[in-house]
Amino acid sequence: MKAGIVLVAHGSRDPQWARPFERIAAAVAQKLPAVCVGLAFLEHGRSIEETVAAVAARGAASIRVVPVFLGEGAHVKEDLPRLVHAAARPGVSLVLDRAIGEQPHVVEAIAAAICAER
Repeated sequence: MKAGIVLVAHGSRDPQWARPFERIAAAVAQKLPAVCVGLAFLEHGRSIEETVAAVAARGAASIRVVPVFLGEGAHVKEDLPRLVHAAARPGVSLVLDRAIGEQPHVVEAIAAAICAER
């Protein structure tokens, strides 16, 4: 069974805002070449439903939806579960992860970057 990952960020009208998320998606795809990776946005970009459909069309039968948010506010707690449910497709398992910023090693990496000498 082929796996997939859909990264979800908030989105912005400013196209440059998406560049860090595009780099993250590219890095994940490079590190996990056997996994189908997609990038979705809550606003102003490719939707979760569109991205899940595209990743499933590439053969993924099991897809992790990873919120690329620092914390678990209303978007992560309320909007994402509803949107992931709406993106369900027959024969495709969808699992919604916790916000990436809730993971201890991510918190440590951000703290290290802030504390690094420039």
